[in-house]
Amino acid sequence: MNKKYAVLLAMLPFGSLLAQDNLVNSLNANKSDASKEKFTFTPLINIETTSIKNQGSSGTCWSYSGNSFLETEMIRKGKTPVDIAEIYTARCVYIEKAKNYVRMHGAVSWGDGGELHDVVNMYAKYGALPQSVYNGLNYGTTVNKFSEMQDVLKAMLDGVIKNSNGQLTPNWLKAFTAALDAYLGTVPEKFEYNGKTYTPQTFAKEVVGLNAADYIEMTSLNDQPYYQKVFLPVQDNWSFDYAYNVQMDDMTAIIDNALKNGYSVGWATDVSEKYFSWKNGVAFVPEKDFANMTDAEKADMFNGPKPERAITAEMRQTAFDNYATTDDHGMQIVGLAKDQTGREYYIVKNSWGESNDYKGYLYVTKNYVKFKTTGLLVNKEGISKDLRSKMKV
Repeated sequence: MNKKYAVLLAMLPFGSLLAQDNLVNSLNANKSDASKEKFTFTPLINIETTSIKNQGSSGTCWSYSGNSFLETEMIRKGKTPVDIAEIYTARCVYIEKAKNYVRMHGAVSWGDGGELHDVVNMYAKYGALPQSVYNGLNYGTTVNKFSEMQDVLKAMLDGVIKNSNGQLTPNWLKAFTAALDAYLGTVPEKFEYNGKTYTPQTFAKEVVGLNAADYIEMTSLNDQPYYQKVFLPVQDNWSFDYAYNVQMDDMTAIIDNALKNGYSVGWATDVSEKYFSWKNGVAFVPEKDFANMTDAEKADMFNGPKPERAITAEMRQTAFDNYATTDDHGMQIVGLAKDQTGREYYIVKNSWGESNDYKGYLYVTKNYVKFKTTGLLVNKEGISKDLRSKMKV
């Protein structure tokens, strides 16, 4: 990616050309020499977004990608973006998840994990905090490190459920919240930001300024009715939320339409496949399954573009049903590019720091997205009128 493609960017109907050029130049400058020799990506669309973050040793990708999505929405609306506190959102989820965990006698998942809809739901209920006010680093670490905290929290909740008293006390949630305070820090009732006093709720309303009702989540299941809300059957859906069920090809059509109209997309997916490479910053679906490749084919997998397998809705559903596709990770789709063969890739923003060949970004083919997506989050205005009509949104 470099400035010789400025004519392409000039054709885009949104955003700041300066910001888009900066992103393109950043991705180009940060490529390793090895990646430059293997893949040549030409940018077609770049959505202006905020900086790459690092979720550390925590399963909070959903909060990082979801809040990056909200920050990007602020930019799209012409607002100065806020660095939203991801761990405040996660903390709010842990409180709500704890209530469900106890009510369900522990028969629901526990841990760091969540879904993209959790970010929107917590924003609507609890508001938001800036990172400068609440970073969640309350015990001397420079990055999130949540294993001990989660062991402690689960032990507390399991003790509440065991309930040797025979009846729940009204104080178990206070005790649980106190443990969160110890690990993540107390939440300020009021705080100063740019010379003005806010609560989390007023900060969300007056500074972030987004309407939670504008955002919808989608999935694709071929055993459920299309264009209706269906239960999202993934383990981290602790809140039992529903999502709009769309056809497999609708997913990439929705992403394409959103990007062309200046909207980024929250993306939940499986990243456990051998053909998803964080180091190389590329994900695609090779013609052969990894288990059937020769050693030479495996070694050559990321040495430039390779032919891809055709994806069907039946393949996608089978992979989901037999656990070959799992709900591993949340990221944000912020652009579109093509490689030297003309194949299109989505530009994806991750939350694992800048340790890969593209300093925190990846290039993911549309076939990979069709095959491995578990959920999408998008502003409903970024969906075509035809699909919105089918979904009745």
